[in-house]
Amino acid sequence: MYLEHFGLTEPPFRITPVTEFFFSGANRGEILDALIYSICEVEGIIKVSGEVGSGKTMLCRMLLERLPKHIETIYLANPSLSREEMLYAIADGLGLKIDGERVGVIMQNIQGKLEEKAREGKRVVVLVDEAHAMPLDTLEELRLLYNLQVGNAKLLQIVLFGQPELNVKLEQPNMRQLKDRIVHHFNMQPLSREILLNYLDFRMRAAGYHGPNVFAQTAVKLIADASNGLMRRANVLADKSLLAAFVEGTHNIEAHHVQTAMQDSELKSTTTHSLRNPVLYGALAALVLVNIGIMWFMTKPTAPLHKSVMPAAGALPPMLPASAPAIAAASTPASAPVVAASSPIIIPENAVVSGTYATLPLVPGVASPHTTPSKSESPAKPTDSLYEQRLAAGKQLLSDKKVAASIQLFYNEEINPTKMEGFLQRAEALGKLDEIYILPAKFGKKDGLRALYGAYPTVDAARAGLKALPKKYQDAFAISIYAF
Repeated sequence: MYLEHFGLTEPPFRITPVTEFFFSGANRGEILDALIYSICEVEGIIKVSGEVGSGKTMLCRMLLERLPKHIETIYLANPSLSREEMLYAIADGLGLKIDGERVGVIMQNIQGKLEEKAREGKRVVVLVDEAHAMPLDTLEELRLLYNLQVGNAKLLQIVLFGQPELNVKLEQPNMRQLKDRIVHHFNMQPLSREILLNYLDFRMRAAGYHGPNVFAQTAVKLIADASNGLMRRANVLADKSLLAAFVEGTHNIEAHHVQTAMQDSELKSTTTHSLRNPVLYGALAALVLVNIGIMWFMTKPTAPLHKSVMPAAGALPPMLPASAPAIAAASTPASAPVVAASSPIIIPENAVVSGTYATLPLVPGVASPHTTPSKSESPAKPTDSLYEQRLAAGKQLLSDKKVAASIQLFYNEEINPTKMEGFLQRAEALGKLDEIYILPAKFGKKDGLRALYGAYPTVDAARAGLKALPKKYQDAFAISIYAF
C-alpha cells in the first residue's frame, strides 16, 4: 500500500525470513562466519540461542545458502518429532528409502550413507530449528547420531537453534552428555538503539529506498523500547509506522506514528510508566534520590579529575546507547570478538568470530589476579590525553605475549576520541583508569574501537575476573570475554 509513496520495490519489514534482507550488524555477520568455519573445520555440536524474533531462523536460512558445496545440509524445521520420526527425516534427507524399518536398521543405513559421503569428501550437517521444542528423547537420539564416526573423524555435524529455554533443558541431569558435546555456543543479542537505527535504514534501502533516513531519533527510541531490540517486533512496528505516515501523507516517521503502531500491535514502551498515585510517585522518587546519593558516595573520585566537565556518577558512557540491554552474564552470554585467525585455528568452546578475532561468552567465577603488560612499546607520554594514553596501552597489550584475554566492556563502530575521553574520565574517577585498554578494531569496512578491562594470562582467569569487575560496569554494559 505504501510502497510507491516511499519509492520502495518491495515491503522492507516482512517478518518472513528473506536472505536478501540479512542484517550483518550486531555480530550477526560475525556469528554467520563463525558458524560456517565451525561446520567446515571443527568437530562438535553447535548451539545458537536467542529470544523469540532475534533472527535465529534468518541465520539458519543464511547458512543453507552460504555453506560450501561439499557441505550437505538436512534442515529440520519441525522439532516436535519422536525419535523414530527424526531418524526417518534424516534418512529421507540422505536419500534413503527405509519405510517400515526398525530403529536399529535405520541407524545402520544412516551410518553407511554417512561413511559413503565421507569417502566422497563430503560432510553432512543437520540444522535443527526451534530446538527448544524438541523432546528430550529426540535430543538424546541426536547425540547418538553425532557419535557416529569413521576412524577419528565424526560423520555428522549438528547445529541447534533455539530460544533460551533450550539452555534450561540442557541443564537437566539426563542431558549432561549432550551438553558436554556442545563445543560452540553463539548468542543472538537484542539490537541497541544505535544499531537499530542502522538496521531500519538498511532494510529500507534493501527494499529500494534511496532518500534520506525516514526514521526520526524519537521514533527509533520508541521502537527500541517497545521491541526490546528484537528484530521481529521492530519489523512489525516499523511496517505499521510506515503505513501511518502514508495515511498522513508524510515521508518522515515521527514518534506519534510509532505510538499509533504500538497501539495497533498492543505493544508498550518498556521505559515509560504511568504513575497516577501521587503518594506512590513520591515514595518512588524518594527511593531514587536515596539510591543516587548512595551511588555518588560509593563512586566519589579519590584522585584529581581532569578539567573536563564530568557527567553524573551514574551516567552511562555516551558511546553506549541508553537503551542497550544490560545482559546478565549467567543467563545470556554476550558475544564479541577472540582468537587470532591469521593461520588455521581451532575456535575454543563458546567462541564467536569477528573479523580476525573470535569471542567467548561470559561464565561467572572467582576473582583471579591478572597479568601486567610488558613494556615492548613506548609508553604514552603524561601530556597525552586519556584517550591517547589508553590507546597506547591497548596497542602495547596486543604485543604482550603473556596476556591471553581481557574483559570487553563495549565496542563502537566509529572512532570518536571525544566520547571515549568522557568514558575514561569517569574510569579515572572510579580509580580504574589503569585497568582500561582501548583497542583499534575493524567492523567490516569501518574503523572502530573496543574498550577492554584488565589483562589476564588465560581465558579462564578473565572469566574468573568478572566477579571483581566494578558493579557499575556490570550493570551498564553487555560484557564479554575478549581473547587475543
